[in-house]
Amino acid sequence: MTVSHLLRPLIGVALCLQLSGMAQAQTAPKYPKDTVMLATHSSPGGGSDVFLRELAPHLTRAMGINVAIENISGGSGAKAMAVLAKAKPDGGLFYATTPTFIYTSLLSKTEASYRDLEPLVNVFFDPEVVYTSADSKFQTLKDVIDHARASRGKWGAANPASLERQVLERMKAVTGVRAAVVTFEGGGDMQINVLNRTLDIGIGELGEIKPQLEAGKLRILAVMSDQRVDQLPNVPTAKEQGVDVTVRKFRGLAGPKGTPPDVIAAWEAGIQKVLEDPAYKKIYMENGLQPAFIRHADYAGFINDFGKETEAFLKNSGVIK
Repeated sequence: MTVSHLLRPLIGVALCLQLSGMAQAQTAPKYPKDTVMLATHSSPGGGSDVFLRELAPHLTRAMGINVAIENISGGSGAKAMAVLAKAKPDGGLFYATTPTFIYTSLLSKTEASYRDLEPLVNVFFDPEVVYTSADSKFQTLKDVIDHARASRGKWGAANPASLERQVLERMKAVTGVRAAVVTFEGGGDMQINVLNRTLDIGIGELGEIKPQLEAGKLRILAVMSDQRVDQLPNVPTAKEQGVDVTVRKFRGLAGPKGTPPDVIAAWEAGIQKVLEDPAYKKIYMENGLQPAFIRHADYAGFINDFGKETEAFLKNSGVIK
């Protein structure tokens, strides 16, 4: 038997495998949109804006789509939710979910609420930090509380209806101080007022304040998590400093109701892939983000439970009836 006769069966097997692979590639569903818009209620420089802009280029590579960011500010998420609720569920528009869109829904009469959107997936948990100007007189969270007790003080939160706002209100309740809480439409605007010392403190995410922190213009006083974060081993939690308040902020995506199963599946696969991307992992770890992938089937329940817990807290504290 000649060599050619020996190779012929192997060539046939290889050809079958190649054709099979080509068939699978041809039948693999293509994402229905070439360009996807990711919207946020946050102004440029705010936490959700930073989250989306850092995520976008890595999503482009992982999913083979173009990703653009749109800032739909107004009403602490009310306008963005209304736009998304009216959008076609074709995979072309999604919204960055944070506790703000739940607080806004509960505290305001909005055209659309979080219940009118389709929770897609969760991506991260994002620790909150309390910070001050690098040249302020406050060296600890206790200094801030003592000042507020003596002369009230001013504390800043990114949005009127936000987890950050409620954290500061809870801090006031557990310490018994009467600090004024000043709100803005985004973390970037608030930072300016902390930097010029109009505000004693601000509260936000590590990624949101990272540029000013690295420039030596801001200083972190406390972490609002149950434990210290790896990126800030020397910064104590608020609880360690006698302020018994802890929170967990989520960052994910939502789409219009009726988003097709194949689109949902594409995002579940894409987000898991991008979280394993070494280049992106380096970025989100430096920003203190904690990977917390929650698939679509479970994310709806997570959002509903968070909404119920938030509503109960707001009722018990007398904010809503």
